[in-house]
Amino acid sequence: MKKIVSNLYLALIFLFLYAPIAVMIVLSFNDTTTSISNWQGFTLRHYLTLFENDALVEALVNSLVIAVLSALGASLLGTLGALGLNNVKKARGLLMNLSNLPIINPEIVTGVSLMLIFIGIFSMELGFFTVLLSHIVFNTPYVILNVMPRLHRMDRNLYEAAMDLGCHPAKAFFKVVIPEIFPGIFAGFLISLTYSFDDFIISYFTGGNFQTLSVFINNSLKKGIKPWMASMTGVIFVAVLVILIVMNFHDAKAEAATKRKNKLA
Repeated sequence: MKKIVSNLYLALIFLFLYAPIAVMIVLSFNDTTTSISNWQGFTLRHYLTLFENDALVEALVNSLVIAVLSALGASLLGTLGALGLNNVKKARGLLMNLSNLPIINPEIVTGVSLMLIFIGIFSMELGFFTVLLSHIVFNTPYVILNVMPRLHRMDRNLYEAAMDLGCHPAKAFFKVVIPEIFPGIFAGFLISLTYSFDDFIISYFTGGNFQTLSVFINNSLKKGIKPWMASMTGVIFVAVLVILIVMNFHDAKAEAATKRKNKLA
């Protein structure tokens, strides 16, 4: 009985979380050109004609480019930051808390602050470059949070042993350290990719006339809810779901490989 109640409770939680998304995906197949709330019949037309809107395609490409580049930049900076924090003995906790500030801060605070820095201090024109820098700023802590546990679990003697056996420090780093922490880097990259693609508030404040997909959809909402919006969000949901499945599969595979390695040792 206790197990049944527990499963029922879990099912209700998932229903509460995913029912709105399910409704949205169902309505994306509604055969209407005006309001999607009144069901007019089933159609695939909104998906087939989704990318005929040039402005929508441009915003989608902008989001993809920003997401990939910011995830790469955040992965590099986050890995370097994690390595630095791992070698700090004093005030490590304080430095970790400081690195987590972009996560703890409300996005509107981060967005307005970055906008004021770009315009007021550096006199930069808001656009692609400012959005890219902003996304790297708030993505870097996620990479640090994913890489740090890998560094803590890594045997420090492996790096020293590689150098004792004749490896140059740089070669030992890329041959020993990077493979050990790569699952954390990859997980941080995927999280950065999804957060960057999803972001609206920071992109809105730091983008100027440059529009990511979320900003474009928000601006389009002023003219009312259109059927293509439900179709676009349905495509995004499926894409993010696939990324999460790949990430979980990769983590499970890496963990299984680590367990096998430990058994052989």
